[in-house]
Amino acid sequence: MIVIIRGRGISGGCGTGQALVSPAAISFLSGVNPETGTIVEKGHPLEGKSIAGRVLVFPHGKGSTVGSYVIYALSRNGKAPAAMINGEAEPIIAVGAIIGRVPLVDRLEGGLSRIREGDLLRVNGDLGTVEILENGEDPKRG
Repeated sequence: MIVIIRGRGISGGCGTGQALVSPAAISFLSGVNPETGTIVEKGHPLEGKSIAGRVLVFPHGKGSTVGSYVIYALSRNGKAPAAMINGEAEPIIAVGAIIGRVPLVDRLEGGLSRIREGDLLRVNGDLGTVEILENGEDPKRG
């Protein structure tokens, strides 16, 4: 059964991919390699993982406004996430998603806890919706 979660659309378009979930904020400037799409921030829960083609789920961004341009560079290099979901999108992430043409939704009903690592998601930034198409790591969740 497909579960639809409503939120607020920030950057338009649709993206589908497996969820990559971080409990920690992400700094795109010096935290993500724009050439490879790999999280390189030392000690980050996703360190060493690629965000390319995934639906990146994280509470919010952090760091410099240059992070917006890193998201744009990821898109130009074909290493951007398929979409992003934030608890609360702030300007750095919002601008990066818009100029990089990465769908972005925030303020999900029920918060980010409904999404699990590996869930197959479809994010619609125009409608502000997230669809859980298939459950990932926790098939017993309610």
